[in-house]
Amino acid sequence: QVQLVESGGGLVPAGGSLRLSCEASGSIFRINAMGWYRQAPGKQRERVAVISAGSSTNYADSVKGRFTFSGINGKNTMYLQMNSLKPEDTGVYYCNLRTPFYDAWGQGTQVTVSS
Repeated sequence: QVQLVESGGGLVPAGGSLRLSCEASGSIFRINAMGWYRQAPGKQRERVAVISAGSSTNYADSVKGRFTFSGINGKNTMYLQMNSLKPEDTGVYYCNLRTPFYDAWGQGTQVTVSS
């Protein structure tokens, strides 16, 4: 099994930037997909940026050109760089890692963008 721990959330004014981190521990191999999701108050969890095996990053239309996700590095850490943040980006952000053996989620980190 693998554990994911997010960090880097916080309160930021509109137009600001944040970088979220997701540290993965445990046995990681044969990754089918990895990425970031978010859930705003009263809404369903939605995809933000996902990389499927053999594919490039797939971004939600709402974050294209502002967010960057490049996958997992040699230290088993994933980053989500978020620029030009908007109030509608507010929510709890979760990282996700999927293999044939598990579908792992972090506990989430809160991002709040003030107008």
